[in-house]
Amino acid sequence: MKKLIISFLREKWVSLLFFCLCLGISALVFFLYGEQWEAWLYGAGLCTALGLVILVIQGIRYVRNTRERRNRLYTIGEALPEPETLAEKDYQEMAAILNRRCQELTTNWEIRQQESLDYYTTWAHQIKTPIAVMRMMLQEDTEEHRALSAELFRMEQYVDMVLGYIRLGSETSDFVFREYPLDDLIRQSIRKFAPQFIYKKLWLHYEKTEQTVLTDEKWLCFLLEQLLSNAVKYTYQGGVTLSVSPEKVLTVRDTGIGIAAEDLPRIFEKGFTGYNGRSDKKATGLGLHLCKQTADKLGIRISVRSRPGEGTEFSLDLSSRKLEVE
Repeated sequence: MKKLIISFLREKWVSLLFFCLCLGISALVFFLYGEQWEAWLYGAGLCTALGLVILVIQGIRYVRNTRERRNRLYTIGEALPEPETLAEKDYQEMAAILNRRCQELTTNWEIRQQESLDYYTTWAHQIKTPIAVMRMMLQEDTEEHRALSAELFRMEQYVDMVLGYIRLGSETSDFVFREYPLDDLIRQSIRKFAPQFIYKKLWLHYEKTEQTVLTDEKWLCFLLEQLLSNAVKYTYQGGVTLSVSPEKVLTVRDTGIGIAAEDLPRIFEKGFTGYNGRSDKKATGLGLHLCKQTADKLGIRISVRSRPGEGTEFSLDLSSRKLEVE
């Protein structure tokens, strides 16, 4: 309120100055003609009282209209207060034109965005058919077929990453939370990556857990698969260890090349590849970004520890948020 009053007085300073000058001129005239000061004081008092009444009325209207404009400033479709001056009317017309133009641009952008999402969703589903056919053609156990199967598996992972990116960015909710045995979800992801461990001659250590977790099965598996994919990709000797603590902290630890200390604070940023990604030349910088997005939507706190040349450890705190089944 105080700021509005000060602003109002600043806008009316010319009128107030003019009023004071009029009083001063009238006082000078009375003085030069030797008139009675009581008459001047009486007239000046009446004019001042009337001016104050007008000033207060204008101030009340100014405060009310300002608050009304601010309340409706970001509300599309609601009319602004009646303009009191021609300038206000022009400003409101300009605001209405800009609002209509903004709505048109927003509508066009939403249409193009939806068309793009529809195209990539269709592509991601259609590309799975030739992948399945190629996988059937590579069933013969030869060294060449194993190498081609490994590359085909990576292609499937990229397709799943595209679908995950699209679904996580959409406004629709694709989450179904239920109680699941954590061991079943982990083994499901491990079985999917078993051929990759065999092909790269990496060991995998995991001990069964009796823990249960309230989560979404598909998205937790997606999150775990992205971590396993990174672990297999950047581990050339040794292996991967998965463990679950009594506090429901799932840890994925590898003996890979590790992550540079200066890259750790930014590994979850979209498009950030870091030193390892720049060396690989094929990294997209989306995998760990999708992991962070998925973890946030599942209410999971994800953290990482790593030392170059010694490996990387990702931790998923599955009890970081207390969720209840409705």
